[in-house]
Amino acid sequence: MNIRLTPLTDPDYRPFSRRLAWLAADADGNPVGSAFLRLNSRPTQAHLAELELNVHPAERRRGIGSRLLDAVVGAAREHDVRTLLADVRVDSPGDHFLHHHGFAIGLSLVFARHRLADVVLDSVVGPEGYRLESWVGVVPDELAQTFTDARAGMDDAPQGDIAYGEDVWDVERTRNAAQVIEQRGEVLCTVAAVHEASGAIAGFTELVVPGDGKGDAQHYGTAVLPAHRRRGLALWMKSEQIRQTRQRFPDLDGLLTDTVDTNAPMQRVNAHLGYQPTHRLNRRTLDLQQPS
Repeated sequence: MNIRLTPLTDPDYRPFSRRLAWLAADADGNPVGSAFLRLNSRPTQAHLAELELNVHPAERRRGIGSRLLDAVVGAAREHDVRTLLADVRVDSPGDHFLHHHGFAIGLSLVFARHRLADVVLDSVVGPEGYRLESWVGVVPDELAQTFTDARAGMDDAPQGDIAYGEDVWDVERTRNAAQVIEQRGEVLCTVAAVHEASGAIAGFTELVVPGDGKGDAQHYGTAVLPAHRRRGLALWMKSEQIRQTRQRFPDLDGLLTDTVDTNAPMQRVNAHLGYQPTHRLNRRTLDLQQPS
């Protein structure tokens, strides 16, 4: 099959990453597939890049995906990428395609949804010595540093066989992340647990809500610092977040979350709150340091 690959300029530029793009077209110029490579500009994570590859179902098994993948792998090596990442549904055509081309399973993710109209939560009482704080958008100035410090609670989250590298946060990055969400027209809602004796944030949970307050909102992360675990803080924070979300966004349908399949504590919290599993993804990896 005569296929032409055309590199494209991708306008999807972000503060710490950029994308390269390719379009595959047949002899008549009809688009039949596309591929994207997201390069990470953070020095500690520049060894990783993300692949997104699509081929029209009617055009599969004609070598188009392989041509696109070759282009992506070549560009990734030119940019000194050592590991290529790609998320695909378990047992999907994409999952089988990547397995065929040498991608291993780095980790598996369990996706779940909380349908707000269906679940009535029991009241969750927090542990003594803590209080909850919440805000919308950028963190208040008086909490900015301790909130940034609390992100270390995600440093030991299960990562499967993927070496992500150090993920460094400072106050500027914390504020910028919230501003980017606001610029997209979405609403970032945060609930944090504050250790009253020290005044420091011990844990937090974030939720991003569509700007019109409809459809499904997406959890962006829940973390508790190691010294404050096993006290029920994650359950308390997420329960309060659900309560506030119902009040603020009465037209919202549900909440979406994903958890590494080996993170049993967070899966138990989600199940207790009424989240129902919807599907699983494999995060597959290709080691570009091996000979091609």
